[in-house]
Amino acid sequence: MGKYNVTIGLEMHCEVSETKSKVFSSARNEYTDVPNSNIRPLDMGFPGTLPVLNKEAVRMSLMMSEILNCRQPEYMYFERKNYYYPDMPKNYQITQNPPEDCVGMDGYIDIEREDNSTFRVGINNIHLEEDAASMDHLYDVSLIDYNRAGVPLLELVTEPCLHSAEDAVTFLEYIRAIYQYCGISEADSKKGQIRCDVNISISEDDTLGTKVEIKNVNSFSAVHDSIVYEIKRQSELKDAGRYDEVEQETRRWDEESGTTIHMRSKVDAIDYKYFVEPNIPRFKLSEEWLEEIRKSIPELPYERKEKYMSEYGLSAYDAGILIKDINTANYFEECISLGIDAKMAANWITGNILAYTYKYEINIKDLYLTPKRLNVITSSIRDGKISSKQAKELFFMVLEREDEPENIIKAEGIEQISDDSAIVAVITEVLDENTEQIDQYKNGKTNMFDYFVGQVMKKTRGQANPVKVKEILTEELSKR
Repeated sequence: MGKYNVTIGLEMHCEVSETKSKVFSSARNEYTDVPNSNIRPLDMGFPGTLPVLNKEAVRMSLMMSEILNCRQPEYMYFERKNYYYPDMPKNYQITQNPPEDCVGMDGYIDIEREDNSTFRVGINNIHLEEDAASMDHLYDVSLIDYNRAGVPLLELVTEPCLHSAEDAVTFLEYIRAIYQYCGISEADSKKGQIRCDVNISISEDDTLGTKVEIKNVNSFSAVHDSIVYEIKRQSELKDAGRYDEVEQETRRWDEESGTTIHMRSKVDAIDYKYFVEPNIPRFKLSEEWLEEIRKSIPELPYERKEKYMSEYGLSAYDAGILIKDINTANYFEECISLGIDAKMAANWITGNILAYTYKYEINIKDLYLTPKRLNVITSSIRDGKISSKQAKELFFMVLEREDEPENIIKAEGIEQISDDSAIVAVITEVLDENTEQIDQYKNGKTNMFDYFVGQVMKKTRGQANPVKVKEILTEELSKR
């Protein structure tokens, strides 16, 4: 398998979820589980309806175009892409016709790997269009939901320039983060807001091999696994001399079997008979508006990563984890604003907190343990009220009971014993009970010190301040 050159191109579809209305109709643009509740006659293709372009959707798409270092067209206009399918009731989609006159063309973006090396991804185009309705195919009936019909959709098409499943996923994760940081989209795959088509070819030299398309992959883990599987499938066919069986086709990823499955052959490009949408007049993109959009671009993920490393002294690894998701980054920054030490906050978030959110599939912004509650725990450690071990126990108690950490500390009596006189009393009791062990310690068996510490912690049920225990124990042993 290693002898083949792998080339990957991606088509990433992301719904623009942060506009109030859809791209060409006044229907609400918001996620809901109630079918056919966010609709207008235009979304269902009723005769006599006319599209009206959403300016905010255009502004967001131009912002993304700028971030991807694309060139923008002089004039913006839309076309009709004609095809027939139940999820497209008009029998055409209002879109743009790549590669020319899209909202963005001929761009690039540099991506960082976890090992801090970088690679550049060429952007063929990014274009704005309307999404289709969604369908559920049941045993003996198909159901259609028009809520998704007309939702603004950005399709980003890369050049065939990626060469591994890992790089493909790293690129997609960063683009998703940009969508979130810019307030363009939640980019939530669970809500169907992100979909991806993957194009893969392998060859024995630097030329492109036969392209195989994997359609509508709906999670980044599935993108990774489908690429790995498809490379293996094509390599095994070539290794066996069955070159003619690697054909240009469209396949789908099957989660249950962990395989790609043939959908249809794709020898020739489909003729969609594009023509200019007559009901949306073309308009000139002014340099003033583009400059205004450029100035409105917020702090992007890699910029935050650099800040976390230079201002807060975090490692590239920790900073990279924190910036992957806007809600995680915001949680961290709120912790900093409350006075939590940056490295301590990063350790809690990248360790216990993210592990908990992943396990229970909770968004960190919905976590009961808010930065304010985490601040109570960390300040209790800093002030010597509780130990690190007690803090971890308290962390889980707060989440399980959904109660304030102060209440749990009082109710469970887990506050650390730091009073010198109280610790002296326990140490004296331990030493009086272990005179033989004291003799062993005096005779050079220094590991008995840890034995004494353990006995003190046992008697105090782990509540004694371990630093103070060691200090006072050293002093008391010198008196014996």
